[in-house]
Amino acid sequence: MVSRTVINRKSGTVTLFAFDEGQGLSEHTAPYDALIHVLEGEVLVTIDGKAFNLEGGEGLILPAGKPHSVKATSKFKMLLTMIKA
Repeated sequence: MVSRTVINRKSGTVTLFAFDEGQGLSEHTAPYDALIHVLEGEVLVTIDGKAFNLEGGEGLILPAGKPHSVKATSKFKMLLTMIKA
């Protein structure tokens, strides 16, 4: 997995991620809502036990305080936008 923060402000962050197939982020929570925008490839996102299959061009909101995880089902890239204020 490779990540690069594009914007880092008090009001939020925008981070670009690239994953190989099978890689991911283990279950965790965040104190703020976040938006995943899949740029290419496919990913399985689980939020509070519910699974969502996403592919390029699709997006999903990760609600604050809800456990979530990400697992690449193919090579995939996403933009993660976290709004703090």
